[in-house]
Amino acid sequence: MKYIFVTGGVMSGLGKGITAASIGRILKNRGYQVTAIKIDPYLNIDAGTMNPAQHGEVFVLSDGGEVDLDLGNYERFLDIELTRPHNITTGKIYKTVIEKERHGDFLGSTVQIIPHITDEIKGHIAKTAEAFENHGHKAEVCLVEVGGTVGDIESMPFLEAVRQMRGELPAQDTALVHVTLVPADTMGDLKTKPTQHSVKALRELGLRPDIIVCRSDRVLPGHSRRKISDFCDVPISAVISAADAPDIYQVPMELEKEGIANVILDTLGLEKRGVDSEWYHTVTAEYTNRATIGIVTKYGIEDVYLSIKEALKHAGRALSTEVRIRWLDAETFDDHDLAELDGILVPGGFGSRGVPGKIRAIQYARENRIPFLGICLGFQMAVVEFARDVLGYKDAISEEFGPGTQVIAILPEQEEVKDLGGTMRLGDCQVDVATGTTAWDLYGKTGIVERHRHRYEVNPEYIEEIKTAGLVFSGKNGNRMEILELPGHPFFFATQFHPEFRSRPTRPSPPYLGFVNACRENKEIKQ
Repeated sequence: MKYIFVTGGVMSGLGKGITAASIGRILKNRGYQVTAIKIDPYLNIDAGTMNPAQHGEVFVLSDGGEVDLDLGNYERFLDIELTRPHNITTGKIYKTVIEKERHGDFLGSTVQIIPHITDEIKGHIAKTAEAFENHGHKAEVCLVEVGGTVGDIESMPFLEAVRQMRGELPAQDTALVHVTLVPADTMGDLKTKPTQHSVKALRELGLRPDIIVCRSDRVLPGHSRRKISDFCDVPISAVISAADAPDIYQVPMELEKEGIANVILDTLGLEKRGVDSEWYHTVTAEYTNRATIGIVTKYGIEDVYLSIKEALKHAGRALSTEVRIRWLDAETFDDHDLAELDGILVPGGFGSRGVPGKIRAIQYARENRIPFLGICLGFQMAVVEFARDVLGYKDAISEEFGPGTQVIAILPEQEEVKDLGGTMRLGDCQVDVATGTTAWDLYGKTGIVERHRHRYEVNPEYIEEIKTAGLVFSGKNGNRMEILELPGHPFFFATQFHPEFRSRPTRPSPPYLGFVNACRENKEIKQ
């Protein structure tokens, strides 16, 4: 197993995750099997109970793990499926060590950060890397992204574990990539001093970078590379410029141009192979059409809906259609905003704020024959809107939001749940698709698997009445409704699951593909 550790300096949010994922893609394009681990140095066990407005999207893995959004990037770039162990948190590590201490595993020992915590970190990384398989192939390279910034007190045990692993393994089995910011001053000159200080802090911890990836708004000039090379003691070929790219999926191609592939392969002693360029052809395809899609949300932060943005992009590329997203505040938009759209998407979420606006947007899409896609809460609110405006239940609502005609009810297994973390219906679930439906046209098969994250479902007491009034539940899991659609509408489709979590640049999600296609056709009709 080869390990590539990715650390960050100067400031957070530089794109360590995209850098790591891009390196993985570069290796995968050369036929290497790659897996990835993300270290988050917070005390939470996972990201499930964290505010998405502060932390970004909670990405859901196939086994139900609720994790950092960077793991979504790893899955999309590498076209793999990860599991809970691929996200390490301080909470997980400390919980495991404390449980071992209580069990008596350390009898006679004083349990300390070194060696007990660092040993647990190293063991977890190695076990997870060695256990990974992708379609029967074992991983050859493991990317390990250390969250946070060098110098953060929370990251210290993890960086010490990395230092130990680099000392214990053969020299060509590890590489350290350090991602830093090269900002511009008021005169527009790029400044290397922050990078120098960041590498100095890293070396004080006993870690020497093999590669420095320099994030900036433009390509790093030669004299800046030379200065970083001289002051940070890395070859100039290993000072990699990572200028802003128009699309994150083009970052691997830009890093290829910088020569990072040869540096990595040489550092790890890997064979230099030919490059499969299918990925690059896919992500640079020209657009011939455009469509404007409104996402009705209560959060003004795009990272909350990162997977939805990417799934729309994947579908758009497959259809040569540039998707332009218009973010609509669920509490302030008006009908004029909706009239300008080619399609309306209502995403998932929790809490009652913004729900009336989401219901109004769904009604507008249904009555004005605008393509509509509902996800999770959007699926549930489509049922509520139908019950209110077609069935006449003016007080129709979800049990989550209070009294009324509760056409959406809590799942039976959720009724006695007390702890909120990791207790929803999570991860992969089988969905049976009815033939002769839009869902069947999109998926082309009767049995599909999609990822879930919810506590509520369509109330079984109202299902027959809703169906009789014309709404079709075209996907089910036993007696649970999973997909709804409205016959006769250009595209009125909603899913209880989150199909965006399984969407890939080369394999777009079927619901998103159908939705973007309908939006494109709607735009052509209006023209």
